[in-house]
Amino acid sequence: MARKEKIRLTFSQALALIGPYIKQRLMEQIKSVWLIILYLILFQTLVLGIPIAEATGIAFGIALVVVGLTFFMEGLLLGLMPLGEVVGVKLPQKSSLPVILLFSVVLGFLATMAEPAIQVLQSAGAAVKPWKTPLLFHLLNLKADVLVYSVGAGVGIAVMFGMLRFLYNWSLKPFIYILIGGLLALTAYSHFDANLAYILGLAWDCGAVTTGPVTVPLVLALGIGISRMTGSGDSASAGFGVVTLASLFPILAVLSLALTLRVQVPEPAPVGQFFAPENRPGVERLFESEASMQSYLFQSAGIEAQNAYYGGQEAMLAALRELAGDAERAAQIFGPPTGTLSAVQRWALEKGTEAQRLAVFGNEAALAAAAAQPVSVPAIDPTSLLLRNMRAAVQAIALLAAPMLLVLFLILRERLPQPDECLLGLFFAILGMMIFSIGIELGLDRLGRQVGSNLPASFKEIELPDQRFDIKNFDQGLVQRAINADGEVERFFFTQKEGEIVTLHFHESNYDATTGTYSFVPSRGPLFGHVGGLAGLVVVLIFAFIMGYGATLAEPALNALGLTVEEITVGTFKKSLLMQAVAIGVGIGIAVGVAKIIWDLPLVYLLVPPYLVLLAITKLSTEEFVNIGWDSAGVTTGPITVPLVLAMGLGIGGEVGVLEGFGILSMASVFPILSVLLVGLRVTKRRNALLREEERQTQEKELAVGA
Repeated sequence: MARKEKIRLTFSQALALIGPYIKQRLMEQIKSVWLIILYLILFQTLVLGIPIAEATGIAFGIALVVVGLTFFMEGLLLGLMPLGEVVGVKLPQKSSLPVILLFSVVLGFLATMAEPAIQVLQSAGAAVKPWKTPLLFHLLNLKADVLVYSVGAGVGIAVMFGMLRFLYNWSLKPFIYILIGGLLALTAYSHFDANLAYILGLAWDCGAVTTGPVTVPLVLALGIGISRMTGSGDSASAGFGVVTLASLFPILAVLSLALTLRVQVPEPAPVGQFFAPENRPGVERLFESEASMQSYLFQSAGIEAQNAYYGGQEAMLAALRELAGDAERAAQIFGPPTGTLSAVQRWALEKGTEAQRLAVFGNEAALAAAAAQPVSVPAIDPTSLLLRNMRAAVQAIALLAAPMLLVLFLILRERLPQPDECLLGLFFAILGMMIFSIGIELGLDRLGRQVGSNLPASFKEIELPDQRFDIKNFDQGLVQRAINADGEVERFFFTQKEGEIVTLHFHESNYDATTGTYSFVPSRGPLFGHVGGLAGLVVVLIFAFIMGYGATLAEPALNALGLTVEEITVGTFKKSLLMQAVAIGVGIGIAVGVAKIIWDLPLVYLLVPPYLVLLAITKLSTEEFVNIGWDSAGVTTGPITVPLVLAMGLGIGGEVGVLEGFGILSMASVFPILSVLLVGLRVTKRRNALLREEERQTQEKELAVGA
């Protein structure tokens, strides 16, 4: 027998072989990303006339997103998907129903933990104010992990019911009636509670976060395996419906968690009353420790909260003097030293009032000397960034793969299919998720929040803190006076900026007499009409619609769904028709969601009417189109859309001053279902008419032959 010779390739030869494949995979991800990214950048730079801040870092982050998604999707195809498929096919054949259901719950839970977009929930609480929305602050900060676990538990329960549906061939309609009815009742109840009302946007948005590139393929693989075992694998609804359940159960889980935690948090109150000493026991439950609460006070809450917490300004200043002399305690509250200054001194220079600066530095001479030092901008620690995201990626993928491998080896007694490819796929999935997570942090999240915070410039004046600059050794003698058309006196001065002499308004509040520094923050807007005018608001809503429409058409999952739907409806529901219906629905939904944030509209008024209409249309629709329509919302929330839309909503909310910026994703989920089911009714009516016409013609031919 001839010995097999190993083929040895040089690096250039190997690269020539795999180069086209790598290029193809990269282009697939670029196609799903470039349109929405380019649209956001062009809108901000050309329409709003505001340059992208930290453009180099954002571009690097977006490049990491593309590379990370490429590795992650390849890992999904090589490792997780084959593993999920073999378990999905073999488990129903060799295991009892309780084992199948238990595995379904575990798979759904762990798949949610591995979703690239789930981390967005854990970083969305920075802008929430505890005195305005205590329960929302509690959930997004101290209980962020519990929130994610509850979402995962909701998906796990959804997968279990999805498997039962496939096993017993249950209709999706009763699930929709019960779940939507219960959710609408809970939503209406929560609306009238001061704390629960601000949870609604987060809860309904969580339903969109769960149906990503990990959960959907793995759950469908298990569902199709059970469908084949029961003989329903060839039915029109095989594989459909689980995505719908995986979108609805997490909403129920988050609302249930909020109801449970509701009794643990204080009521919303004015900031001074909220942080008052008599209210402290309730407020302390929102934070990990007293040090973390004090850190929040000084870093994010403002002078009124600080005075209220310590019982007056003098007590607060005394506490600052004590902290300035206690390096260990100050580090717990303000962080490690930066350069030659301690963290409390750096805080005093950047955020403190004049009285607080003097309390920290002791005298004006020391303060002036510190203020004269060059400002050191804290840089991102690449090692910490890398290790944090690597740890999260390893935990997510390993926890997802481990139970499937255990089931495969211990219960099914099967060998790992193509173990070398599978292990390589798991490595790619971990690597891709790590790179993708870093890309979100450096690129997508920053871009989304930046565009969101700048978008209101269309209808109101906004400040541009990214373009702030300080003038040291400012001489007030250079300030001049002018009179405007209304007879009001305005103060201004000339300065040199980027080689040009420009005129700037002088505002007394921007001048720090202690350090002799004048801080100027440029402003922009309203760009269209007057403040709060209709023209500017219409521009924002058109922007939101185009963003949703274009981003949806770029989703690869929508194209795949369109092909499947065209196939199972034998061409009566064209792929292009489905894609347009879904894209228009998402565009309308995102526009409505943005309007909700701008006008601070209660979410209950925007959710209940369309879902009531959906229940009626679901009753009139066939099972086939109910499965297709309700699942179509799942393809609209991809790994790119979710972080961008969430970040944009939080950015808009922060600029217009609303208490929370959630709700856009929930609107982007309900309207595509509505549009697809409406089109489905039309397609069904046309198909029935064609069938009746064919039947009539057949009868006429039979009569003619008989005559």
